[in-house]
Amino acid sequence: MVDKHKTIIQDAKKQFATILKESKQGVYIYLDDKHKLCNEKFASMLGYKSAKEWQNVNQPFTEAFVEPESQHTLVSAYQEAMDSKTGSCIDVAWKKPSGRVNTRVILVPISIKGHLLALHYITET
Repeated sequence: MVDKHKTIIQDAKKQFATILKESKQGVYIYLDDKHKLCNEKFASMLGYKSAKEWQNVNQPFTEAFVEPESQHTLVSAYQEAMDSKTGSCIDVAWKKPSGRVNTRVILVPISIKGHLLALHYITET
């Protein structure tokens, strides 16, 4: 049986290929902790060798990537995006192997074949 969420994230990758490749900002698309993707810029920002390496991290998202003081902010913005279909702009501190990176995140809900995902644009501050 084909993993429906895997198909959705593959569709998102195709639909947003130009943005993922050409954006000057870090970008990631999130469906759930297992089904996510990012561009090379975001992976590099967090100290990963590639977007594929970042995507293959198999831990709870906030635990793996987000500094404790930013976890509530990011989760709340995500919940609001999913519940109210609204975007937001928030400050998030991310974990990286050599420390942390402070950023401004634009988070917007998107729909792929009727399933809600969150599209994030990230800029270092």
